[in-house]
Amino acid sequence: MRPSLTACLALLLCGCAAPRCPQAVPPETDAEAVSKVLRSGAHGLINPILDVEPSIEFKELRPFKHKVAGLIDERIKTGRASHISVYFRDLDNGPLFGFDEKEKFSPASLLKVPLLLAALRRAAREQALLELRLRYKPEDIVDATIPEDTLDYSREYTLDELLRAMIAHSDNNAAVLVRRAVGPAEMDEVYRDLGIAIPKVRGPGDSMTVREYATFFRILYNAAYLDRDRSQKALEYLAASDYKAGLAAGVPPETVIAHKYGERSFPGGPIRQLHDCGIVYFKPKPYLLCVMTRGTDVSELTGVIRDVSRLVYAEVSSQLPATRP
Repeated sequence: MRPSLTACLALLLCGCAAPRCPQAVPPETDAEAVSKVLRSGAHGLINPILDVEPSIEFKELRPFKHKVAGLIDERIKTGRASHISVYFRDLDNGPLFGFDEKEKFSPASLLKVPLLLAALRRAAREQALLELRLRYKPEDIVDATIPEDTLDYSREYTLDELLRAMIAHSDNNAAVLVRRAVGPAEMDEVYRDLGIAIPKVRGPGDSMTVREYATFFRILYNAAYLDRDRSQKALEYLAASDYKAGLAAGVPPETVIAHKYGERSFPGGPIRQLHDCGIVYFKPKPYLLCVMTRGTDVSELTGVIRDVSRLVYAEVSSQLPATRP
């Protein structure tokens, strides 16, 4: 019997030559098979998604990636850095690329961001935690090279004030008080939740990749780990950073950038590390950029991070001109 006109049209619309049309995506194909999906862990009947990391690169960014690769190669060949790792991601729809993303570095002051997450996460359970008052004592000093806007022995500080000082001014002494109030177990829980190895005794060892570290900023931007208000607070403190070298030096001064830098030197050795990671609020398309470097001259490493940031901003703005607020 000849098939009806309706049946033929159905076959044509499906693009099939057989009576039965296969699905566009086979039932056994799962989006998680082609992406790294980060979940918060099963709780009862739910297992919320915190972040999705595509496992493919987007073709439209390859010419852009090539330019960054050329810059990295030139800086390494001329001795300005011995190693440079970069991670870029468009935060609106996910296009990304990276270089040497598996190379491990010493996070140094970058670890203040997971400490911030741990404090705000605990504050979600303990409403009065951010108002906890702590006094800064001489025995708490761990860093003599403290910023101008530092803590004062003559007064107490709320934990919220200490969090801002720890992030905006990268105050190591404020971090001591925050860590004491929050506790190491809370910090370790953040690492476990995000699938990141806990840094060994939070010491100087190389323990984190540029891609791993970028996770902290992605979940803040998406408000996927903390609630909206606490994610907003964290990003406001990061946007108040007084570190204007590195990433910030590569974008126009009026551009909002929520970022954290970290520097590590090793006693008895010439090798230094300098990193800067954050969200550049380019309008209308914000992006995440992380750069981790290793070399012998911090000023050269600072210039490398600035130049990568400048190139990325120029490329993004050339593809999609910035709009006014």
